[in-house]
Amino acid sequence: METIALLGGGFAAALTPENLLWAFVGVVLGTAVGVLPGLGSAMAVALLLPVTFRLDPTGAFIMFTAVYYGGLFGDSTASILMNTPGNSSAIATAIEGHRMALRGRAPQALATAAVGAFIGAVVSTAVVAFFSETIIAVALSFGPAEYLALAVFAFVATSAVVAQSMVRGLVALSIGLAVSMVGIDAQSGAARFTLGVPSLFEGIDIVTVTVALLALGEVLHVASRFHRRDAGERLVSARGTPWLSPGELRRAVPAWLRGLGFGLPFGAIPAGGSEIPTFLAYGTERKLAGLRARRGGRPDEFGAGAIEGVAAPETAASATAGTAMGALLGLGLPTSATAAIMLAAFQQYGMQPGPLLFERDADLVWALLASLFVGSVLLLVLNLPFAPLWAKLLLIPKRYLYAGITGFAVLGVYASSHSTTDLWLLIVLGMLGFMMRRYAIPVAPVLIAVILGPLAESELRRALAIGQGDVGVLFAGPITLSVYAVITAAVAAVAVARVRARRRGGPEAVREPAAAP
Repeated sequence: METIALLGGGFAAALTPENLLWAFVGVVLGTAVGVLPGLGSAMAVALLLPVTFRLDPTGAFIMFTAVYYGGLFGDSTASILMNTPGNSSAIATAIEGHRMALRGRAPQALATAAVGAFIGAVVSTAVVAFFSETIIAVALSFGPAEYLALAVFAFVATSAVVAQSMVRGLVALSIGLAVSMVGIDAQSGAARFTLGVPSLFEGIDIVTVTVALLALGEVLHVASRFHRRDAGERLVSARGTPWLSPGELRRAVPAWLRGLGFGLPFGAIPAGGSEIPTFLAYGTERKLAGLRARRGGRPDEFGAGAIEGVAAPETAASATAGTAMGALLGLGLPTSATAAIMLAAFQQYGMQPGPLLFERDADLVWALLASLFVGSVLLLVLNLPFAPLWAKLLLIPKRYLYAGITGFAVLGVYASSHSTTDLWLLIVLGMLGFMMRRYAIPVAPVLIAVILGPLAESELRRALAIGQGDVGVLFAGPITLSVYAVITAAVAAVAVARVRARRRGGPEAVREPAAAP
């Protein structure tokens, strides 16, 4: 009953006209950015971060989460209509969704994605709201060694598990850790890697890093290929009704529920995003369809536009995003690039996500959770009947679109710090982001390493101080041993799976685009 009362207070705050406006703006911006190829919710939040620091924290975070959810659906829209996923989490949706569009069923594919996103968001948010105490109880059992193990889990997962190439993932992780070490050491007071520049003594601002890698890096990447004609990227017509028939609903509902089963647990695991559960959901639906066909049931439509191949991955991606908020709020642990940027937003307002956040800033937390329900409803209302209209955004000439993004990035970074050094860093890191895309080095490990690098360093020092220099203290508890065992098993399983996928060339071997964060 207490949870219901707290959630009711959150709805009272989230349903004020001002906060409803921020939720609406966030859903529209997130969907619009997600629809545009090569962009995504992480970049949208990164661009909004420097211009929202004067807003009320509740309104700002309501808009951030709305952008987060809207970006997920926008990614699926671009995947279905143009076969160009804005984020790597939408690759699984593109496989069958675009084939549905080619068969003239684009409205049905978009409707399936919209309803799946709604179901995943609502159920996962309910899980976070009603089991937040369990999340906090687990968090309170963690000490320095346990938090270090989680940070290592996040590093290994994003660099070796999610990244297509372990080598490229580790390179990205190393870049992020190097950036995170610039500045004054908090414990010794020594200046590290500052090159004698006083403005670097406080470190490199996370806003500068995110905007440079995600926004400016993408702009330079697109500009380098602007002379090429996108002959294969044709906009598919999305005419007809977006409503699903009873037969399509009978096929989609079980797939939505199975997608939930994959997405809910992965959101709380520092695995870098929703890539793993979406491909697991897609692979499961494909295998089930093959079994039904062999038993004389419905013919297997996978490869020709199966609605299950859209329903399950979309629900898994949305559910992962919802429970990722629980991991961020209850543990202070970002499990995706967008969550890492939102952690930076909390720090911008002087707040630290974790168990104490529910006590110190309870009004903000419950208003934020309530706004997730509100944003999900707005997302469904806006996109179920009008999803085909988002395709019109693709008609904006790229030279105007990316010129505007560049100007917005420069103004936003300068407004947040009023430092010309940050502008030079924006250019340097933007060039780095361009080179990372050029050589297919993922961006997500860099962002998570920049955020979690200082945490991992401080927890390592605390653990060694408690153990008086004994390294064995890092592996003493059952939680740390379990985490390291999972890390070892996951890396081994992924290595074996990739070797097998290369040999047989199955759907697991689908590569993510070089520009995807």
